[in-house]
Amino acid sequence: MTPLTRTALPAALLLAGGLLALSLPAASSEASTTTLCNSQTASVDGGAYTVNNNEWGSGAPECITTNGNAEFRMVNSSIANGGQGAPGGYPHIYKGCDYGACTSGSGLPIQVSKIRAGSVTTSWSTSQPGGSNNIYNAAYDVWFNQTSTTSGQPNGTELMVWLRRQGPKHPYGRQVASNVRVGGHRYNVWYGNAHGFNTVTYLMTHGQRSVNRLDLRHLEADAVGRGYLRKSWWLISVEAGFEVWQGGKGLATNSFSVNVNR
Repeated sequence: MTPLTRTALPAALLLAGGLLALSLPAASSEASTTTLCNSQTASVDGGAYTVNNNEWGSGAPECITTNGNAEFRMVNSSIANGGQGAPGGYPHIYKGCDYGACTSGSGLPIQVSKIRAGSVTTSWSTSQPGGSNNIYNAAYDVWFNQTSTTSGQPNGTELMVWLRRQGPKHPYGRQVASNVRVGGHRYNVWYGNAHGFNTVTYLMTHGQRSVNRLDLRHLEADAVGRGYLRKSWWLISVEAGFEVWQGGKGLATNSFSVNVNR
C-alpha cells in the first residue's frame, strides 16, 4: 500500500491526504549507486521502472539505494512505530502511472475488460530479514482507476498481494475468505472501503520471498467476481515493496519485472 502523498496511501491505515513535494535523488559515494531518503525517487532500467523510497509515516532516518537496475535495498532504518497504526513508509518499485508520474513504454493503462490470461504478469525476488525487531510486509500494490488516467489518488480499487508478513500486522479491513485458490496460489482475502475506493488484499497462506510470472488476470477476475472491481475500470500501475512498521534494514528487491501483452 502506498500513501496519499504522490503515491497512494497504504490501506493498513485509515488514509488521509496530503501531497508531498518530490525531492531529487542524492548521489551516494559510489558513482553507480543512488541513495534515496524521505520521498525521493529515481528512474531505473532506462526509464522502464521508478524506485520510490516513500517514507511518509515516520521522520526517522531511513534510506534505500539502487544501482540503476530494477532493484533497491534498504541500507538503514530507524523506523520504530512498534507495529502500531500506519507503517512508516512503503519503499517500492513500480511500472505505470503514479499520481501522474509515468514510466516509459509501460503498456499501461489497460482496461480490466481487456485483461486476459498472460496480459499482465510480474516476477519479483526479495530479501526479507527476520528477527523480532522487524515488522513489515512484502506486498504488491496494484491500482485501478475508474478512468484511464488520473493526476491524483486512484478512485477505483487497490488490489494488494501480500507475499509474506514479518510480525503481527494484518491487511486492512476484515477477512472475507480463507484458503482460496487463485491462479496457483492460496490466499486469505481481506476487504475494506473507508475512503471512497475498495481495498482488497490477497494474503498468501504460505509466505513467499519470490514469485515468478504471477498472472494478475486471476486475481483481477476474482476481485471482479467478489464485486470489488469493475470491468470498465483501468489498471494504471503495478507496485512492489515493503510496508515497514519497525526496522527493515536489509529488505531488498533483488529483481522485479512487469510484462504487459495486449
